[in-house]
Amino acid sequence: MEIGVNVPNYGPGTDPGVLRSWAHTVEGLGFDHLMISDHLAITPDVAAQYPAPFYEPFTTLSWFAGFTSRVRLGTTVLILPYRHPLHVARSAANLQAFSGGRFVLGVGIGWARQEFDALGIRFDRRGAITDDHLRRLRTAWKNTDDYRCGHIPIWVGGNSDAALRRSVLLGDAWHPYHFTMPWWQDSVERLRVRAAALGHPVPQLAPRIKLRLTETPITTPERLAGEGTIDQVAADLEDLRRSGAAAVTLDTYNGDPTETRRPADAFRFLAAVAAIRPPGVGMES
Repeated sequence: MEIGVNVPNYGPGTDPGVLRSWAHTVEGLGFDHLMISDHLAITPDVAAQYPAPFYEPFTTLSWFAGFTSRVRLGTTVLILPYRHPLHVARSAANLQAFSGGRFVLGVGIGWARQEFDALGIRFDRRGAITDDHLRRLRTAWKNTDDYRCGHIPIWVGGNSDAALRRSVLLGDAWHPYHFTMPWWQDSVERLRVRAAALGHPVPQLAPRIKLRLTETPITTPERLAGEGTIDQVAADLEDLRRSGAAAVTLDTYNGDPTETRRPADAFRFLAAVAAIRPPGVGMES
């Protein structure tokens, strides 16, 4: 099982120097992948959670590709309805080439209604648009004389039943986020049932979980995977591995934009996880 990190590419404390520090820290600690988020119009609904400045993912990841050498680079998630599918196909193919084949395209349907309005895209059609774009991406990449990108893994984000279906039919992996372990176990079974009903193989499992370390154990039923003591986090990672997860992405951001001014706090959490290296987790030293 790979383990990686969601890097905040937004917020008042984020600038190119901070982003470079994040990339060096993630790769230096031996994590397997580094992923960033996507928004284009920082409308009030977006800004309430992910305020400006917001660094565009393809631009930022292409820059990362130039000064990293091993860590995989990806999006968690690119909001697919926001761009023409041929634009995404071209950008992804170029990034795959610039990174030496290290790119992972995580995609989602989006949630910010005001941002959809600002971009002139129908919010109520975002699911159907995403499905259509995924098919057109696959078709474009078959033109090997033009795109020359080989296979780019697609991780389909989302926790809904529609996301399960989309992952089975159109993705390489299912990429849910921020959940309890009982929900995860139930949802993995639902994914397998859905795949069997559709006559498709079960996609890989690539969840994104919180990383919030505490001094004392969290014992409430609402505890999210990745929250609690380092022993609880290690147990969660082991449980995810045993349930078949191929990759896990750690998300240190807890919703307070001022956190972006203190990346050293997140770096300490990541160093603690890197130090324990739970059995079966494929982090490099």
